[in-house]
Amino acid sequence: QVQLVESGGGLVQPGGSLRLSCAASGLTLDEYAIAWFRQAPGKEREGVSCLTSSDGTTYYADSVKGRFTIFRDNAKNTVYLQMNSLKPEDTAVYYCAASNRVTSARHLGVLSIIDGWYDHWGQGTQVTVSS
Repeated sequence: QVQLVESGGGLVQPGGSLRLSCAASGLTLDEYAIAWFRQAPGKEREGVSCLTSSDGTTYYADSVKGRFTIFRDNAKNTVYLQMNSLKPEDTAVYYCAASNRVTSARHLGVLSIIDGWYDHWGQGTQVTVSS
């Protein structure tokens, strides 16, 4: 059974950094896309970033490009989201999700972070950016 477990959230000041982890079990990263989504109170869930290990490509939403980095550790079957230069508007519950239909983050671009592609979801981890 596919299971995704997020961790690493917390409270940070604006300009600070956090690294989120998505530990995957029941799947191999080469066969799935892993994406990060976030949802703030009163807002729709939005895609943040996607990694497809099969071709080693990534995609980032414009709102996080240049600040966030998605990467993997195959030995740990874990995908990370390194978040730097955090802003209050980054405050949200962050979810990781897996899809076996998203084959290339580079080719799909923004389509790689559409909710409907993703069948498996973690429980979420809270990120709060505040002074």
